[in-house]
Amino acid sequence: MLYLNDRDIRAVGLDWSILVESIETAVSIIDSGDYAQPVKPYLRYKNPHNRIIAMPAYVGGNVNAVGLKWISSFPDNTQVGLPRAHSIIVLNDPSTGQPSAVLNSPLPSIVRTASISGLMIRYFMQARSLEKIHLGIIGWGPIGQYHAQMVTALYGERIERIRIYDIKEVDLSGFSALYRDRMEVAETWADVYQQSNIFITCTVSEHRYIDLPPEKGSLLLNVSLRDYKPEALASVKAIIVDDWDEVCRENTDIEQLHLEQGLTRADTRMITDVVLRDSLAEFVEDDPIFFCPMGMAVFDITTAVYYVNKARESGIGTELE
Repeated sequence: MLYLNDRDIRAVGLDWSILVESIETAVSIIDSGDYAQPVKPYLRYKNPHNRIIAMPAYVGGNVNAVGLKWISSFPDNTQVGLPRAHSIIVLNDPSTGQPSAVLNSPLPSIVRTASISGLMIRYFMQARSLEKIHLGIIGWGPIGQYHAQMVTALYGERIERIRIYDIKEVDLSGFSALYRDRMEVAETWADVYQQSNIFITCTVSEHRYIDLPPEKGSLLLNVSLRDYKPEALASVKAIIVDDWDEVCRENTDIEQLHLEQGLTRADTRMITDVVLRDSLAEFVEDDPIFFCPMGMAVFDITTAVYYVNKARESGIGTELE
């Protein structure tokens, strides 16, 4: 069994183009039906703000893998110098069930999240013939920073401006100097929201705060799931989800739209429709596109397979008996 820790994952590195392509492959496998993914349970105890989520999945096709992501989110950890989230992924041999790899690092989960956003950005830019990117990110934790890395790596030459807002101090010193002169720290979330054509929420906010309608023709990547008041999205027609049954629960913005605005499954499109059926072409240029991904275990297992294969090719990690 191959064991990969955080240092090993970092040694494998990031190839955003291949990572996004692997997510696109997984989307096609989902659409074919060659996968299994039960709705993930949330384990809560004592402090209701904390949770640990089990995410099992089988992915068929040329991925051919099965496994489980076990991810915790303890928001108060940051007050004592610990990461909010911890994640471990176990892969099993799909023929025998024998454990074949363990990835003990939050990075595959973070990278998976940014890669899904990267796939949506690609199809959005194709559908809208977008030439210049005004990128806005709310929340400058690891997920926000990795999203910025992903967008600059894939579309750096098209970026006009990167605007960032966080309730905490934003440190840009660790970000590539190549883009730092195009980055600014905004004073309010609205300064970012109203000046971005690609807008990403990466917060751990306990309260919805976005109460303004989105900019015309913008892409809203609702990564953190609980940022928009329902009235802000009341006129949005283009709503994309990864999986309706997963995302319409746990107090997500989609669930609130369902409860307060009457949103139904039939009113949304899935990421499979975007990738395989050109569903973004159904909407006019001025329509904002709202993508709300709950996170699918299929994508986590696919990303883990990428890291395991790369690690084995390079002799990275520890083989356990």
